[in-house]
Amino acid sequence: MRHLSRRGTGVAAVLVVAFVALAGCGGGSSKASAGTDKVTLRLGYYPNVTHATALVGVKDGIYARDLGANVTLKTATFNAGPDAVNALFSGAIDATYVGPNPAINAWQKSKGTAIKIVSGEASGGAFLVVKASITSATQLKGKKLASPQLGNTQDVALRSWLKSQGYTTTPEGGGDVTVVPQDNSLTLQSFQTGAIDGAWVPEPWATRLVKEGKGHVLVDERTLWPDGKYVTTLLVVRAAFLQAHPDTVKRLVQAQVDANDAVNADPARAASIANEAIGAITGKTLKPEIASTAIGNLTFTNDPIASSLAQSAKNAVAIGLLQPVDLKGIFDLSFLNQILKAKGQPQVSAT
Repeated sequence: MRHLSRRGTGVAAVLVVAFVALAGCGGGSSKASAGTDKVTLRLGYYPNVTHATALVGVKDGIYARDLGANVTLKTATFNAGPDAVNALFSGAIDATYVGPNPAINAWQKSKGTAIKIVSGEASGGAFLVVKASITSATQLKGKKLASPQLGNTQDVALRSWLKSQGYTTTPEGGGDVTVVPQDNSLTLQSFQTGAIDGAWVPEPWATRLVKEGKGHVLVDERTLWPDGKYVTTLLVVRAAFLQAHPDTVKRLVQAQVDANDAVNADPARAASIANEAIGAITGKTLKPEIASTAIGNLTFTNDPIASSLAQSAKNAVAIGLLQPVDLKGIFDLSFLNQILKAKGQPQVSAT
C-alpha cells in the first residue's frame, strides 16, 4: 500500500490535461473481461473512518475474497478527494472511495467521460466545530475557519452554509469569514493553539476537535438535509476500466456491499479494525473512544443518496467553485442493484 499526500497536488494541472486521453484507454483492452482474465485493480481510499468500509474490507480480506484469485488488488491512500481524482485522471488508480464534490468535479472536467459512480458507502459524519466562546452563527464575522481542501466536500458545505447565513467567502481566503483549506492534522493543531476559530471537518476530526481541542459542535450537517441523509463517501471507477473489466467492477461492488454488511453487523469491531488500519497507514492510531464515537456518527449505506449529490453540485455552483453541470449518466448502479436484490435488500435509485 502506498500513501499519497496533498504534496502531490503540485502536478494537478498536468494530470488534468492528461486525463482526457487516459479516460479512453483503460490500460489496454477495451473488451469486457471474462472471469478467467488476470486483472489488476488499483483501489484508492483515505485513512479515515469515513472510509471504514474500505479499511475493514481490506483488513478482513473481504475485497480479496470477493474479487477472486484472478484479480490482484493494489491499494493507495489519499488525504482528500481532489488528490484521489487526480490519480484517477492520471491512470494511477482504477477505482476510489471519494466524496461527492470531487466526483462531481471529475465528471464535469471530463465532460462525463472519465468516471462512473457505482455505489454509495457512507452518509453523515461532518460537523462545524468551533471554540466554546462561539455559540451562534452571528459571531462568525471576521473569524477564521478551516476545511480539508479547497473544493472538497466539507469545503463546499462550509462555504454554502456560510452563504446561507449571509456571509461571503472567496477561494483566496477573503470575504466576511476567512476559510483556510488545510490538512486535517494541521487543523487540529491550529485549533488547539487558537490560530483558527473552528473547522468544518469529517470524522474522526470533528470528534477530535471536540475532545482534544475543547471545542463544541455548532452545526451537525445532518440537520441541513432531508431526513438527515446526505452522501459522504462514494465508490467511483474509471469509466474505461468499467468498460474493459465489468466483471471485476461487479466483484468490487460485491465486496463493497459485503464490507458494509460487516461494518453494520458489529460497529464496535469495525471501529477497532478501522483504527488499527489507520495506525498502519499513518503511524498513529486514534484513541479508542474517539474511533468509536466517530463511527457512531456515520451511517454506512450503499445508497449514494443521489438527490444530495445533485444538491451538492448546485451548492458548489452557487458559491463559485463549479460551473453548471449536467449529472445525467454519472451513476451506474446496475451491479449494485443486482447484488442488493440477490441479498434481499432494498434497491437504490440514481434519481
